Amino acid sequence: MTDDPARAAAAVDQERLWARLMEMARFGATPAGGVNRQALSDEDIAARRCLIEWAGGFGFAPGVDDIGNLYVRREGTEPGAAPVVTGSHLDSQPKGGKYDGAYGVVGGFEALEAIERADIETRRPLEVVAWTNEEGGRFQPGAMGSAVFAGTLKLDAMLALEDKAGTRLDEALRTTLAATPGLARREFGFAMAAYVEAHIEQGPLLEASGTAIGVVTGIQGLHWFTVEVFGEEAHAGTTPLKGRKDALKAAVAMIAALEQELADESDTVRFTVGRFECGPGAPSTVPSHVLFTIDLRHPDAATIAELTARVEPICQAHSRGCRVAVRPTIACAPTDFDAAIVDTVRRQAGALALGHRDMVSGAGHDAMHLAALCPSGMIFVPCEKGLSHNEAEAAAPADLAAGVRVLAACLVDLANR
Repeated sequence: MTDDPARAAAAVDQERLWARLMEMARFGATPAGGVNRQALSDEDIAARRCLIEWAGGFGFAPGVDDIGNLYVRREGTEPGAAPVVTGSHLDSQPKGGKYDGAYGVVGGFEALEAIERADIETRRPLEVVAWTNEEGGRFQPGAMGSAVFAGTLKLDAMLALEDKAGTRLDEALRTTLAATPGLARREFGFAMAAYVEAHIEQGPLLEASGTAIGVVTGIQGLHWFTVEVFGEEAHAGTTPLKGRKDALKAAVAMIAALEQELADESDTVRFTVGRFECGPGAPSTVPSHVLFTIDLRHPDAATIAELTARVEPICQAHSRGCRVAVRPTIACAPTDFDAAIVDTVRRQAGALALGHRDMVSGAGHDAMHLAALCPSGMIFVPCEKGLSHNEAEAAAPADLAAGVRVLAACLVDLANR
């Protein structure tokens, strides 16, 4: 049994992994080579069916819960033992890449397949999960499936959410669940012995340093806001500038002030306005309404708390006579991963003679919610130029396989403890 992690790693097949990633990338493929596979869409349903079909080929048991999180289980010699779980998500940004999220699900399945083909018994069951709506591109907030599973978000509140087309989440979820009938129904928050998520880095550090494996020690804090600015429509040719309530100019002033006042010399703060909508959108009418979002991140808990507290006062101070509503939509404190899981990733990467380095994730992941329930950690692999949330997202087959070899070794190690 002591050599089982190494045997599991050796059974990972780079060509098989790559072929499965390319198969999954067909669902929602874009002309520019990326993926548009938004949560609970037809494309997402097709991807889920593909994973279920793969599972059936090995007798692995699929299951689903009430938010649509999809599980694939390989039984252990002690079926009642808490499982060791890996996974990520299958949904993408509207112009996303082939690997963000999908690598963690497909790579997790490859790890289970490698363990199965190597005829390795594990004491604990092993599971792969595809979490619902991690990206938050269609329904906000993101990381929804894992947050509902962990109890951070409430299912009933999520079911009432609507996408931009007015489709409610509960309607899209019913369609998705009906398209994959007959699956065992799982409960939220079931006990897990450990959770390890594999992911592309989504940043440039590993590629720049020529390092194969990122040992993720934690995730920086994340706060999202929606800001609405309510002004007054007026004629662009007749209304004096000093008397206007121009929602667009007020919003621009707010964003400029936020960028200036939240910046730091070390360039550690991450401040992004990712969505901006202005109305009524007529060339000769003063804008009366603006909606924009704020994505604010920092790895230090005290710092992000202080920065977050400044958002609304800054917006109000630059309202230019307009009414401003600032609504927090998600708040995730910085996550520190379990030291024993982090050490397991280090040890297995070292045992496979793969260069590795400790690092903090700048992006949020489902693992941040699992960390509150069980010992958790992550494995990063390089991606080309650090690009992600981009159709040009790319990763080398050898790097992807290296990450899955470390993952497979970690799963066996943890499942036999």
